[in-house]
Amino acid sequence: MGSVIWSLLLVVFLQIYIIAATTDAGDSAALKSLMDEWEKAPPSWVGGDPCGDSWVGIGCNDSRVTSVTLPSMKLVGRLSGDISTLSELQQVDLSYNNGLTGSLPTSIGNLKKLTNLILVGCGFNGPIPDAIGSLSQLRFLSLNSNGFTGRIPPSIGNLSNLYWLDLADNQLEGPIPVSSGSTPGLDMLIHTKHFHFGKNKLSGQIPAQLFSSSMTLIHVLFESNKLTGILPSTLGHVRTLEVVRFDNNSLNGRLPLNINNLTSVHDLFLSNNKLTGPLPNLTQMNSLNTLYLSNNSFDSADVPSWFPALPALTTLMMENTQLRGQIPAIFFELPNLQTVLVGNPVCDETGTTRSYCNLPPSNSSPLYSTPSQNCLPVPCSSSQISSPLCRCAYPYTGTLNFRGLLFSAFGNSTPYQILEQSLMHFFQSHQLPVDSVSLSDPRMDPNEYFLLNLRAFPYGQESFNRTGISMIAFVFSNQTFKPPDQLFGPYFFRGDEYEHFSDDPANSKKSSIAIKIGAAAGASVLFLLLVLAGIYAYRQKKRAERATKESNPFAHWDPKKSSGSIPQLKGARCFSFEELKKYANNFSEANDIGSGGYGKVVYRGTLPTGELIAIKRAQQGSMQGGLEFKTEIELLSRVHHKNVVSLLGFCFERGEQMLIYEYVPNGSLSDSLSGKSGIRMDWTRRLKIALGAARGLAYLHELANPPIIHRDIKSTNILLDERLNAKVADFGLSKPMGDSERGHVTTQVKGTMGLFGS
Repeated sequence: MGSVIWSLLLVVFLQIYIIAATTDAGDSAALKSLMDEWEKAPPSWVGGDPCGDSWVGIGCNDSRVTSVTLPSMKLVGRLSGDISTLSELQQVDLSYNNGLTGSLPTSIGNLKKLTNLILVGCGFNGPIPDAIGSLSQLRFLSLNSNGFTGRIPPSIGNLSNLYWLDLADNQLEGPIPVSSGSTPGLDMLIHTKHFHFGKNKLSGQIPAQLFSSSMTLIHVLFESNKLTGILPSTLGHVRTLEVVRFDNNSLNGRLPLNINNLTSVHDLFLSNNKLTGPLPNLTQMNSLNTLYLSNNSFDSADVPSWFPALPALTTLMMENTQLRGQIPAIFFELPNLQTVLVGNPVCDETGTTRSYCNLPPSNSSPLYSTPSQNCLPVPCSSSQISSPLCRCAYPYTGTLNFRGLLFSAFGNSTPYQILEQSLMHFFQSHQLPVDSVSLSDPRMDPNEYFLLNLRAFPYGQESFNRTGISMIAFVFSNQTFKPPDQLFGPYFFRGDEYEHFSDDPANSKKSSIAIKIGAAAGASVLFLLLVLAGIYAYRQKKRAERATKESNPFAHWDPKKSSGSIPQLKGARCFSFEELKKYANNFSEANDIGSGGYGKVVYRGTLPTGELIAIKRAQQGSMQGGLEFKTEIELLSRVHHKNVVSLLGFCFERGEQMLIYEYVPNGSLSDSLSGKSGIRMDWTRRLKIALGAARGLAYLHELANPPIIHRDIKSTNILLDERLNAKVADFGLSKPMGDSERGHVTTQVKGTMGLFGS
């Protein structure tokens, strides 16, 4: 009888424990189902409260699971269809787990809030489910480097918010889907920037309907497929293109003349097709850096005189293209141009002594390997490696695969050093636990991809823990890290599985008896605490209500009075103090990214979606009055322009005044001009930034309602986004301008220093 009573008590206590757990019960069950399908789930996945117990790779908002990020975790098994019950899930990243196999569950289409689905470099196979077209909020779809088969689902055309589409390096076949009647297609993705479909088995002609002037594509990559027919002239209507790859197909016919309209293209790959007719004049493509036209059947013609007129050209590959005649003398005055004309009549006429009539020599030894930094390498154990700082450790390794390249001298160490500096600057600015990085073995593969081996060494320890590996792998799989775009084109990363986690316990399994005893004891204590908490909460109810009113100045604004109503916002939201405290890591020093002037400190925060934000927090002594603060956020929330930093929200409670802005990653123009950021400021970029800043100011002065005088425009108040677009910042203390003030010039300084992304 006694054992029955104790069993009943245990059940009761466990029920209380479940009710009090941080994580939604349905979400806990779904994660348990995922874990049951995997042989090597992370050791921290124990207990019944994933959010409260801080399971590695699990992100939560209150009690709901919003992200599952487990790249390079040595996972083995299948993806359970129960993942679809995580109804608040916004992000899934299981990249670089070769042991994840099987097909994607069709139920994945039920994740209506999913924005990122990233499964790079796994072992998934079978068809891509058509239900994926139901993920209406999806922005990143990266399924590259798996074994997916079948056709591209036409339903992907329904993903109107899609920014990144990467299905490369699979076994996909069939035609490129375009819309017809009620059937969607890829031509409907007018806001998508990236089409990556290389290294598949796609066949048939390229539909002319696929491209239009309303599209905003940057990358169109269809290399190494089985496409036939002509290159449609509609491609020339997509004026935003920067990288175009149709090499290694069976395209025929003439190149469209309007391809010359693609003035922003810097990489054009058309080698190894069956193209015919004359070479079109490409002199308007003044951004062209890399041109691959080898092994086609163009009309026999003299070497075009317009080649040297391409000011940015560094690589020209035209093997077996029927070129003859004299090489223009100016050709030999271009020291940075690598030219290969092997197999052309021009080499028969001039002889093979010319460098351009010979293939570049293949180096048997590595062209580059990161050297030690003013130290002597130390001997390490057989499995450890000496870092550039001469410390033995277990690095995280992988391969950077660049689909485009803007330099040709692979033996020149400068590009690699710039990339190393860019990587370290990124890791340090994002507080990732990386001590140093090394690059090695630069090489070209048969698909004209440029490959670099990467090692990232742990900071302050011999090996990474699982959280560190997850964070580092995520910045590559999610394309958060952007390589220097003056040297490197689009890329993807193939991470290796990590074998030396510092947080792998010696014994990751607990006995069922220990779990039951621990659960019962914990539940007993929890029950008593709940009783006491209930009594305390009842007694404090009125006091809490008064405290809430006192800590929330909005409560004192009378909605019936226009001067004291709640803020009328356009596109901004109210954040709670607790939310921002969580997003900014308790406003830690590590998240402090500088001063915003006038007693304001700027913190970097991370939303549950992974989006970075800048939080400008007013310090004591720099507060505005409630009405002034309300007026300011109403004003700022109306400002919406691509060249002006956007206000995302505010916080006005517990005596706090905070403004939340978009995070601008490349710091201020001042940082770039001074060399602090490591970004090269050539005159083309300076002009682009100047025009962007001018457009932002023109918007504030002429189109904002009401117009705003900035009063303090300077290089520290012009921020640069990931594509070096200018964004005017720190106009929050500027002055609204009435009609009577237009044309008036003020000399009073009101602005503050901008430091949202440095």
